[in-house]
Amino acid sequence: MKDSFDRTINYVRIAVTDRCNLRCFYCMPANGIPYEPKAHLLSYEEITRLLRILGGLGFRKVRFTGGEPFLRKDFMQLLENTAKLEAFKSIHITSNGTLLQRHIPRLQELGITKINLSIDSLDKERFHKITRRDDFEKVMETFHMLVDHNFKIKLNAVIMKGINTQDIIPLAELAKDYPVDVRFIEEMPFNGGYKENLEMYSARDIFSDLKTNYADLEQLPSAHGDTATLYQVPEYQGNIGVIAAFSRTFCNTCNRLRISSKGEIKSCLYDDGVFNIRDFMRSGVSDQELSDKFSEIIRLKPKDGFEAERARKSPKSAMQSMSSIGG
Repeated sequence: MKDSFDRTINYVRIAVTDRCNLRCFYCMPANGIPYEPKAHLLSYEEITRLLRILGGLGFRKVRFTGGEPFLRKDFMQLLENTAKLEAFKSIHITSNGTLLQRHIPRLQELGITKINLSIDSLDKERFHKITRRDDFEKVMETFHMLVDHNFKIKLNAVIMKGINTQDIIPLAELAKDYPVDVRFIEEMPFNGGYKENLEMYSARDIFSDLKTNYADLEQLPSAHGDTATLYQVPEYQGNIGVIAAFSRTFCNTCNRLRISSKGEIKSCLYDDGVFNIRDFMRSGVSDQELSDKFSEIIRLKPKDGFEAERARKSPKSAMQSMSSIGG
């Protein structure tokens, strides 16, 4: 599928739940967010139907997110259903790592070995301050288990000015000893209204810190759809990436759609939802009508995140939590 800017759209991110067992303050307030009732969520049967249709439209990559996806009951069943479709060459999961460990053997059996693990600090006290939970050891244990089982791991760290900039180099150093991709992400305003004004530590700031520490840092070529600008330190096993999620410098190669846990399609992270596919599907439409609707939404995909933000109907103060959108 091509959008009106000739970008190939072949990647869908689906949130299976808006619930999370952490309370990262860049994502939501300390007391959480109002969660959707179960009946409002896309069922696994509905998600599988949507994936079958998207597979027929040429989508080849799917990422399951949350909230924390492993909080949803029988999440492994959805992964098994997806693997059986045989349409998706790449099935990925984004997780905070707190509930993942016992599922590692079955994930390997299904061939699902690409995990994005969220960790914003290697300091236990800062981890607790950021997440408001005491799960640092559990997450690091999950990280080492995934490494030992040869999973392809991306570590996601949201960098916040005055909070965890001192963690940039320690996190980057994990790429020295482990074959992992470390990704530093600009903070975004999707925190459920917890913070209205961001004092952002930009992608340029992050790169400056990396370049100061690694004089021989080399930029790597990027593929279509990559959100990260990639770097390699000679002789390091893994690589390092910087994601300008707020600066939005990668939109010209965007290849994705997002579907929230309640079926809201976002053709851009910065729009306020362009269509509810759950309600449309539950109205009794055919697979062809669903396919046509996806084609229409893809054609109308905005040029970039700034255009999407300008077109928002709801005010900036109503920015959702990333847990609701799908991380």
